[in-house]
Parts: sequence; structure tokens; C-alpha cells
Amino acid sequence: MSYIDGFIAAVPTINKDKYIEHAKLSAVVFKEHGALKIMETWGDDVPDGEVTSFPLAVQKKDDETVVFSWVTWPSKEARNVGWQAIMEDPRMHPDNNPMPFDGKRLIYGGFETLISE
Repeated sequence: MSYIDGFIAAVPTINKDKYIEHAKLSAVVFKEHGALKIMETWGDDVPDGEVTSFPLAVQKKDDETVVFSWVTWPSKEARNVGWQAIMEDPRMHPDNNPMPFDGKRLIYGGFETLISE
């Protein structure tokens, strides 16, 4: 069964084009290291919550947009090997592919697939 890495971040809205560039390069690297599919989405209907929400989780500011991304891997084992290679790939070094958002507010995690239809 496939394995999923999920990501949520708050990106300064003015940096949308920079984010797209960052995501395109990252997608190439991820796929070269075993990822099956990369999805990058730009929030356009992400409501603020009173108790929980995407905006609250990433401490979104008024001039930011929430992005929601995920990477599909063939397995958790392939993901673990892929991540190690990605972290060592010079194209992912901040000097070569800077994150156009505050990485301290990035939320991420790995997920076992239960149902895929």
C-alpha cells in the first residue's frame, strides 16, 4: 500500500510565484528519488476556525495563504530511502532552493494509507 507525506504551510501571498518555482524544483527531486506523485495546492477557501483550522495550525497572518501539499510514495520503506537521498541532494540546499515561507510554521507528517479508491 502507498505511503503519504502531508504538508501544510502559510506562504506570504506575494511569494506565490516563488513558491511555485520552489515546488516545481522540489517535485523533480522528489520524483527522482522515488516519489510517485506530488500535489501542491494553493488555498482559496480555507476558513479561519475558532478552535482548530488550517490557518490556526500554521499561525497564518493576514498577508499569507495556506498551502496544502502531499507526496505519494510506493511504500514507507521507499519514502525513508527517498527522504535520505532528498536531504543529501544539493538541489534541496536552502542556497539552491530557498523556502519562500517560514519553515518553522510548516506542519508535516507521514501517513499510512487505509483506503485508496
